[in-house]
Amino acid sequence: MRFVFVGSGTLAVLTGRMLATRGHEVVVIERDAAVIDEVEEELDVGFIHGDGTRPAILREADPQATDLLFCLTHDDQSNIIASLVARSLGYRRVVTKIEDPELEHICVELGLAESLVPMHAVGRYLADMAEGQNIFEVSGMLRGAARLFAFRVGEANAMHLRELALPQGARAICVYRADSEFLFAEPDLRLKPGDEVVVLTRADGLKALHERFAEALAD
Repeated sequence: MRFVFVGSGTLAVLTGRMLATRGHEVVVIERDAAVIDEVEEELDVGFIHGDGTRPAILREADPQATDLLFCLTHDDQSNIIASLVARSLGYRRVVTKIEDPELEHICVELGLAESLVPMHAVGRYLADMAEGQNIFEVSGMLRGAARLFAFRVGEANAMHLRELALPQGARAICVYRADSEFLFAEPDLRLKPGDEVVVLTRADGLKALHERFAEALAD
């Protein structure tokens, strides 16, 4: 698979290194040439020197050949603009990092469903730890080729869960509805637009799931 990063901060470098180590193609877009020179010493990936909010630079990164674009600069507005431009250029999936929680609903309204608020994730982690919960429980159970995949239900997928026609080796395990309501994935459950379906699958089944629900992921 091919992944493109806008920005080369700590999160981008860590994620890019993991993906490259797993055999994926990684490209990093960075506007500061001096930063590229520094990061090149620790990250063996492709680099594009330029402003990741500019259409010409994002076209150079090849939208059609890219499986996922990460917008991970230190500036929320730049990440949002880059994400919107990327969507207009045909990138299939875009992850938008925002530090200001007040901008999260703006991302949703703009159709940037896969927004990332790092401090929220850290807050949940610390709250779980404070309550004595096993914070490694889920990650520890996902061994070997087991993976989790999630997509948001659009109008085209507003049907009963059993009608989703998931690829072989994939099983829906739960559904999150508005206000984070948790529902078990019963076959007769009627899905509604906006529901988030969580699927347990094998690693080699992720590509088929992405292709099957590409439209839902883009909504």
